Amino acid sequence: MIGSDYEKLGAFYLGTRVEPGHEGELLLYAAKDLTTHGLCVGMTGSGKTGLCITLLEEAAIDGIPAIAIDPKGDLSNLLLTFPNLAPEDFAPWIDEAEALRHGHSVAEHAAATAARWRQGLAESGQDPSRIARLREAVDLTVYTPGSTAGRPLSALRSLSAPPAALAEDPDAVRDRLAGAVSGLCALLGLDPDPIRSREHVFLSALIGHAWSQGLSLELGALVRAILTPPITQIGVMDLDTFFPKKAREGLAMQLNALLASPAFAAWREGDPLDVGQLLRSPSGKPRITILSLAHLSDAERMFFVTLLLGEVLAWMRTQSGTSSLRALLYMDEVFGFFPPVAEPPSKRPMLTLLKQARAYGLGVLLATQNPVDLDYKGLSNCGTWLLGRLSTARDVARVVEGLEGAATAAGGGFDRQAVETLLAGLEPRTFYMRNVHDDGPSVFRSRWALSYLRGPLTRTQLAKLCEAHAPAEPPPIPGPAQFAQAAAGGAASPVVAASSQAPATEAVPVVPALDDGIEQLFLGPPKPDATLRPTLLAKVTLHYAHKHADLDRWLEPTLVVPLAPKGRDEPRWSEATWHRIEQLELSTTPPEGAQMVPLDKASFDKKRWATLHKQLKSHLTRNEAMPVWYCPELSLWSRYGESEADLRARAEQSGRERRDLEMAKLRERYAPKVKKLEERLRKAQQRVERERSQQSKAAFDTAVSIGGTVVGAIFGRSVVGGAKTSLRGAGRTAQQREDVAHAEQDLATIQRELTELDRDFEADAEAIAQAPVAVTVERREVKPRKGDTEILRAALLWVP
Repeated sequence: MIGSDYEKLGAFYLGTRVEPGHEGELLLYAAKDLTTHGLCVGMTGSGKTGLCITLLEEAAIDGIPAIAIDPKGDLSNLLLTFPNLAPEDFAPWIDEAEALRHGHSVAEHAAATAARWRQGLAESGQDPSRIARLREAVDLTVYTPGSTAGRPLSALRSLSAPPAALAEDPDAVRDRLAGAVSGLCALLGLDPDPIRSREHVFLSALIGHAWSQGLSLELGALVRAILTPPITQIGVMDLDTFFPKKAREGLAMQLNALLASPAFAAWREGDPLDVGQLLRSPSGKPRITILSLAHLSDAERMFFVTLLLGEVLAWMRTQSGTSSLRALLYMDEVFGFFPPVAEPPSKRPMLTLLKQARAYGLGVLLATQNPVDLDYKGLSNCGTWLLGRLSTARDVARVVEGLEGAATAAGGGFDRQAVETLLAGLEPRTFYMRNVHDDGPSVFRSRWALSYLRGPLTRTQLAKLCEAHAPAEPPPIPGPAQFAQAAAGGAASPVVAASSQAPATEAVPVVPALDDGIEQLFLGPPKPDATLRPTLLAKVTLHYAHKHADLDRWLEPTLVVPLAPKGRDEPRWSEATWHRIEQLELSTTPPEGAQMVPLDKASFDKKRWATLHKQLKSHLTRNEAMPVWYCPELSLWSRYGESEADLRARAEQSGRERRDLEMAKLRERYAPKVKKLEERLRKAQQRVERERSQQSKAAFDTAVSIGGTVVGAIFGRSVVGGAKTSLRGAGRTAQQREDVAHAEQDLATIQRELTELDRDFEADAEAIAQAPVAVTVERREVKPRKGDTEILRAALLWVP
């Protein structure tokens, strides 16, 4: 087998076919077929997880990002990729107990495993260099939400106000709100039903009210809002009637206990739950993000999965429509999250994704070994079914029932008895595939995985693996680009003051007296007895314009500038953080008992204040450029607020769409030729059959005539007429043989033409498939227009 046979963009190499008549053929699965979603079912030992991991590997090689939900802890194996296939690469991950069962030391078992992997790859026609290609194509990351065992992930971003692009879509905001509140209710042990649950309705009203004002709610603020609600009515009922004060206090106590729990602290740590960041790095490189949930309780898993699905829905609605595969969402064990009768909070967003994600190019792939606990009516939206070995006849019957429903919904035929017989006899790593985009089902043996399928990792191994794959890119520094991306709904950047030249022990409880016209403000929330340090606050107007990038934006950010720790209190302009002023809790009075770090008053007299204004304006026009991004291959510019990663994703998706469109046009161009040749072939085959039939009849008639002549001669009758008839029959037989030969020759000619046409199509398709999707993204800078730059407000800001 040659690698070029399957290394085609937009085609996933899943294995080789084994059904009669197709033995040994490569099974190449079209990536865009996953936009109609997929389901993989198989018992333990069927190879189900291995097949899904190989599918994720193929997506990675094709540059398609994915989020993989991992309730059991198996998917972290995707990070165990060793291009050299050296025993020492495998050794740290070998299970000592398994090695002992085989009578090996760890080193011996590592050597045996390396040899087995090399052999398995060779048997499936893969070279170890393909492992290196996988590692280069994507970033691979494992998150452990609610735990610091791996890379932590903060799940509470879902209570943040939605960004502007999402806020303009009421349905998207409603879905995100329902997902966040349903998950929180599930974690608290409350009814998560968004209609019947009083707690759900009340919490939704509180969070929705904050979002309508562009404000975010962290859990502490939500507790305070429950106790002193900013709303007085829910529906047509006053608040105290709908949810009495005593009940609200009980809810607040319950939420506060959760917030104060040491076990819950891990949920507030780590990277934000941002689907865009989970799918792509800041530079736009695709990511395969694994969300490992094996360490969580059932309630915590439901909480996180519901939040995640809500975030995926929200992200999805901000994307443009496409018919090509943009990203994958995979769940390794969907048991309990999508049941046939019950309504857990995860079911509604999952069903919404299965119904709507296709239009946005988001493919959903679900897997389970418990087919009885699945809502097959909902799964009728899945266009691809991958069925492996099942443990019981009941499982087979249930899967066949769902498969029959999906086939009926797709308008196709279905042989129930044949499928039941086939499923009952499947061997490990052998799968029955029903894809609505194919002419019929396929049976195939999955290819060997590039990743080392070691199984669940220990906590120590997982921590080591996450450390080895930690992203190298630093977080972006807040500035024009981040301010634009946050637009209306991003969280405020934290305000951190640089250490002052004076140590905290010299702080004094006196607000310094400054010249008239120099405003002093204090950053909240108030913290009694806090030590406050000085910074500069400036609200400014900036105008960014660029004709080609279609950019013409006026921004009014508020900058917080730390002061140098030595000499005069010099501003560190380059370290300024950007905020929306409404996100900063400002006060004109200091907190009770606050201590002030001594200030060099000479640095803040009227003359110095005027100089600082000029320095700030000069800094803004020279240094606070807004980056815009440009893709030369497609002559594509970034939109306002679009990051490098966003433009790269849009450009690559545009490349995939162009490739898929060219393939569709190619099929349309060849289809009439193929149809015409197939019709000629059909007629030629009929002619051959007709001529053969006539030849057989002529030969029989001639034989009968000759036989009659011989008999007549024996009995003394005249044979002259019979002889003439026999000669004419023999002539007709010879003519018929010539006619058959001509018909067969015509048939062979048409078959050659069809073969040549098929070869031409494959060559043209290969040229399209091999066209690179990766693009170049260049950074350009747009400086604010000097004449439009203004300082609207300036103050000395004291921060804790």
